[in-house]
Amino acid sequence: MRPIGRRGFVTGATGAALAAAGAGALASAGAGTASAAGTGPGAGSGSAAGTASRAASDVGSGVGHGGAPGRRSGRGGRHRREFRGVWIATVANRDWPSRPGLGAGEQRAELLALLDAAVARRLNTVVLQVRPTADALWPSRYEPWAQYLTGTQGRDPGWDPLGTAVEEAHARGLELHAWFNPYRVANHTDPTRLVPDHPARRHPEWVLPYGGKLYYNPGLPEVRRFTQDAMLDAVRRYDVDAVHWDDYFYPYPVAGQVFADDEAYARYGGDFPDKASWRRNNIDLLVSETATRIRRTRRNVDFGISPFGVWRNIATDPEGSDTRAGVQTYDDLYADTRKWIREGWIDYVVPQLYWNIGLPAADYAKLLPWWDAAVRDTGVRLHIGEALYKAGDPAQPAAWQDPGELSRHLDLAARYPEVSGHCYFAAKEVAADPIGAMARVVADHYPTRSRPPRRRG
Repeated sequence: MRPIGRRGFVTGATGAALAAAGAGALASAGAGTASAAGTGPGAGSGSAAGTASRAASDVGSGVGHGGAPGRRSGRGGRHRREFRGVWIATVANRDWPSRPGLGAGEQRAELLALLDAAVARRLNTVVLQVRPTADALWPSRYEPWAQYLTGTQGRDPGWDPLGTAVEEAHARGLELHAWFNPYRVANHTDPTRLVPDHPARRHPEWVLPYGGKLYYNPGLPEVRRFTQDAMLDAVRRYDVDAVHWDDYFYPYPVAGQVFADDEAYARYGGDFPDKASWRRNNIDLLVSETATRIRRTRRNVDFGISPFGVWRNIATDPEGSDTRAGVQTYDDLYADTRKWIREGWIDYVVPQLYWNIGLPAADYAKLLPWWDAAVRDTGVRLHIGEALYKAGDPAQPAAWQDPGELSRHLDLAARYPEVSGHCYFAAKEVAADPIGAMARVVADHYPTRSRPPRRRG
């Protein structure tokens, strides 16, 4: 069975000018129309062909740290606090910048337009991808400037995108969650295309090719330490509100290919019954160690993860969800998301429930109660990842041609007490809103602005 839903990424123009009208409706100028399916958020593949293929096959008490988060209570009545977020993906210039090589002023103007769009939609959090491919959208002490800014990896763009994003988001009453991808190095397999002083070239033993991409090997302790150092550089230097990861840990399975980590397993896996258990422990260590280091660095910074929406299918594990997903995070990505919740390593979780209500393989209405139960009595906040990018996409099922599908998701989520908000993929669609699905959500559920849930601290 082919994997069901992941966010994919294609290039496209970002709206240049945005204005609020009525119940948060927007007009956009120069907005791109390319469609995408599936994430990295994570932000994903960077391959238009791979994106098109995935699009065609895409089926497949919330008491936070420091206080009650508050939540939506259906249409009309509202509590004071709920998470209303949007992802801004930078890999392959998915959302921003609209293309590589724009001048600093143009890049800044596009970024501010996306922040203004979030405000106009009455959102309160932006999740900005700042380390898409072992690179940086700030002057990192560890990694080169991202190529998606200037078109050339390592070239100084002439401004500080992360510093500006933090300042301008806060000026608008928005939280800024810094989104990092821990292990993806490049959306190709040629190390010579990386800048000469790239850590992956200085340490070729850290890197493995797989599925047309380069990855750091999660099984190496020195890799785990380095990736944490690289991410925490931003936490130390900027007033970010949270560290955010998406669904990419070990790579998604590619038929006929092997992730060649036998040498690392032979060296470090002796205490484990099998390679799968060792791999899961590697990711557990990454999550738990990062959580500890964030809290030691800045105690008021939250740690959130947005995993693929299926932990395990019920046919695999009686404690799994009533789904038939082609990917299970526990088995395929070696990401035991439920354990991270139970251990309290993360402050919030945003499962990517990127399927319509009633989809046989992965029904939104069946996944909601599973995740509601998963966080109950843990203190981990539950926000739901929503597939705004699917609304109006002709490659998607009929339910996604209805502008009211997403609004019904929020109606349904209001029945579950642990759900304390939603996050929308992604910024380009929040601005352009091709069939009015986001405007419907705002009209039905966001009559006024709302503060996000209280953070730890």
